[in-house]
Amino acid sequence: MEQSKDEKLGTEKLGKLIVSMALPAVAAQLINVLYNIVDRIYIGHIAGHGDMALTGVGVTFPIITIISAFSAFAGMGGAPIASIHLGKKDYEGAEKILGNSTSLLLLFSVVLTAFFMIFKTPILYAFGASDNIISYAQEYITIYLVGTVFVQLAIGLNTFISGQGNAKVAMLSVLIGAIINIVLDPIFIFLFDMGVKGAALATILSQAVSAVWVVRFLVSKKSIIRIRKKYLKLSKKIVGAIAAIGISPFIMQSTESLVTVVLNNGLQKYGGDLYVGTMSILMSVMQLIIVPIQGVSQGVQPIISYNFGAGKRDRVMGAFKRMLIICLAASMTLGISAIVGPEIFARMFTDKKELVNLTASVMPVYFFGITIFGIQMACQCAFIALGQAKLSLFAALLRKVILLVPLAIILPKYFGVSGIYYAEPIADIIAVFVTSVLFLTITRKFLRNCGNNDMMGKRKQ
Repeated sequence: MEQSKDEKLGTEKLGKLIVSMALPAVAAQLINVLYNIVDRIYIGHIAGHGDMALTGVGVTFPIITIISAFSAFAGMGGAPIASIHLGKKDYEGAEKILGNSTSLLLLFSVVLTAFFMIFKTPILYAFGASDNIISYAQEYITIYLVGTVFVQLAIGLNTFISGQGNAKVAMLSVLIGAIINIVLDPIFIFLFDMGVKGAALATILSQAVSAVWVVRFLVSKKSIIRIRKKYLKLSKKIVGAIAAIGISPFIMQSTESLVTVVLNNGLQKYGGDLYVGTMSILMSVMQLIIVPIQGVSQGVQPIISYNFGAGKRDRVMGAFKRMLIICLAASMTLGISAIVGPEIFARMFTDKKELVNLTASVMPVYFFGITIFGIQMACQCAFIALGQAKLSLFAALLRKVILLVPLAIILPKYFGVSGIYYAEPIADIIAVFVTSVLFLTITRKFLRNCGNNDMMGKRKQ
């Protein structure tokens, strides 16, 4: 009899399994980033004011990142636990996690939309907007916020599809939305002359289609675990379990918002709008580098979680070692490409010579530490996959909150605006060293519990 998708996570050869899981995940991540990247490329080339429009949209990134962080809280917090329950053949437990995660996503959608709609203007000014660019930021984020519920469901629930071994289906859910976005962007931005409003409209319409696709799959018989009405009622114990794991990816993404705010304000203070414009491009290129690495780690995560739940220690370690090698190779290759060809990347987003030259001059410094960042991503993913909430939380806080934010505030006092760009590589290198040492130190200890942990508070006797 042919094995089910979840059973293959525990039996299929690791090399073949990782390829089958990671490639669709990488493709899904790359496609997903096109939602924002394509917007920025088109916006940056709007005739006459593309550079200002790009900068204005750039200051909305912290809000967009916070919205995504809440979807990660429920999705990436629930999916690893569901995978662990699948490894134990506890399908009811997995469906309870899915149901509670769905309710959390819907709740977050209502609260986030209302909050940011009311306070968006003062928030945008606080995030680095100036009078020259505030109108572009307001136009973009107002329309984007209307589609918050679609973003929450499309991103948050898709992790439950890949978490049960359906990586290709998860990829397709993202692919459909991305294709629609790419098609609609030039139509709305240029043909209908809607500018940044058109970019935002194209994004939320494409996310709506993705959300419908994901929900439809998770209520169908094709899904191993399904969204069921009886499990939508929030349970304190289940939400607590989701929060214990979800807090790490939430902080990883929400602190990205904090970092962007600190960097934008510093660049505005020491440099001006042109320097804020460089950060819009640098953040976009950063996504192009990190997203494939995230795809690999998210593809391997269900394998680690499932086998941890099934008590297969050798497969857990084998999957992690392969993930580490792939992530490091990817970060080195992509990081070096940005260091040696910065002007190529800058011209993707703008044709304004002054902005291209400035961005190209700071990019090699900014991305110097990213070459070894694959180690950090692999360890962080392993902590999440193994249910180590405190460790994953520390790793999430270390790079951005403990290191990058203070450095971005302190260094400019001594090195001027250049100090802001120095902060990133210094934080990356220190974080990679500390996280890798921590992982090597405690890995053997918590792997001794392999197969004995219940993420909702029970233990095998």
